Amino acid sequence: MMWATCTRVLRQLKGDPRSIGMILVVPAILLALVYWLYENETVAPGLPRTFDRVGLMMLGIFPFVVMFLVTSITMLRERTSGTLERLLTTPIHKADLLFGYALAFSIMAALQALVATGTAYWVFGMKIAGNAGWVVLISVLTAVLGVALGLLCSAFATTEFQAVQFMPVVVIPQILLCGLFVARDQMNAALEGLSNLLPLSYAVSGLQEVAAHPDPTRDLGGDLLVIAGFVVVVLVLASLTLRRQTR
Repeated sequence: MMWATCTRVLRQLKGDPRSIGMILVVPAILLALVYWLYENETVAPGLPRTFDRVGLMMLGIFPFVVMFLVTSITMLRERTSGTLERLLTTPIHKADLLFGYALAFSIMAALQALVATGTAYWVFGMKIAGNAGWVVLISVLTAVLGVALGLLCSAFATTEFQAVQFMPVVVIPQILLCGLFVARDQMNAALEGLSNLLPLSYAVSGLQEVAAHPDPTRDLGGDLLVIAGFVVVVLVLASLTLRRQTR
């Protein structure tokens, strides 16, 4: 059942060029904007460019934001159109349905991560100490995290506008507190404690580990496990809150 759901969602996406463009093209375009912001920066020899630091963090943040939006709106459409109600009258289990959606969007997330990371390295010449494979893995995990949170939040929305309204509640606080603007250990105690509870913080931490170390570290492994754990927990919660239709 899970594989059947995954196949159906992928077929739907194939017929929706706008969603495909949103998933595959938009993060690369946003990354290009970040590059052009620092294009005229003067850097002393031997020092890293600002783009190498900020652009790397965006490889985790942009997929998270894009997949959250696409997934929450897509799932809401499934419910409002009655598709979800029809599916749930079959023997399919809610968990199979949710994990099928998650798998389909995870495949798209992997493609998205490859496109965005390839753009960063081959087009804009990003240089960091670690291997690009770890960057791709973290980008995929953060995108899947966005998928999971989008599935969860869609259960509490009745319109696409309401789904988008979850952005300032779920997404923006994580961006502000993930360590992109201020190092987490330099925040006040309350904000640092809140940051430690937000999954995007561990994605940024993992990317910072990759940027600083040529080989994977124990901290990187811990960050990856935390993100994966969040994904599983959120998907389980989404399956428990899934409703047949919007009322």
